[in-house]
Amino acid sequence: MDYTPRWQKSTFSDGGEGDTCIELCASPSDIRLRESDTPATHLRTTPTPLAGFLHHIKADGFHTTR
Repeated sequence: MDYTPRWQKSTFSDGGEGDTCIELCASPSDIRLRESDTPATHLRTTPTPLAGFLHHIKADGFHTTR
């Protein structure tokens, strides 16, 4: 059986100009994320690490270091 990904845009996508959002797809074996402006590049993970990452962002915010 072939699997066809069904990508879902983030609810934070504001519908602005161009492809400027994150898309998510749940496959039978993992969860995939991609930026809509580079659809061929996927980040693959499983639910547990993704949940931990999202929890960290919600709790502490997302900070970059320089």
